Amino acid sequence: MLNQILQHPAVAASSVPDLDDPLKVPFVLVPHPRIHPPSSTVPLLALGRHSGFVSADTADIDDFAPIATLQQPGTDVYAVVDVDRGDDTRNFTPDEATSRFAPEGRSPLTISEGVAYLLHFPRALRKNHCFQTAGSRRDDRRVPGIWISNRAPKVGFCWAGNRHTWLGIASGLDRIPS
Repeated sequence: MLNQILQHPAVAASSVPDLDDPLKVPFVLVPHPRIHPPSSTVPLLALGRHSGFVSADTADIDDFAPIATLQQPGTDVYAVVDVDRGDDTRNFTPDEATSRFAPEGRSPLTISEGVAYLLHFPRALRKNHCFQTAGSRRDDRRVPGIWISNRAPKVGFCWAGNRHTWLGIASGLDRIPS
């Protein structure tokens, strides 16, 4: 798997991410949600001494699934290549951002991928620089996201048609199975 990741054109062409402001990183390793569902990994997120939490209105976070157009590997661990926090898509609806990603060969991150991104690069979550994970949905209009609430990382949701100046739509270029 590591060879596949390192030989991927997006990874081979990238430089080492700036750990102080990792807006875009070459790859992130993601445990499949059937092994580690989001509810079990969100508490591992931290800002200072404040642990991550799932909002009460998003207690069903483990029931969110990848959108139909997203090909999530079935392996226990996989890599998402060329991860972008989504600053360029702030004030976009999730659907607008996803349409913008398609011609670029990108797709929105799932909630598990977003949590994995922050576990690798916790400084990517900053006030007014948070993100939605539009690659995960249920049979309703909710789109999960990760932002800061009470000085802690919070997983909650926003409605699919809403725009937020402080929430981008995180994306990745490719997914590589282990």
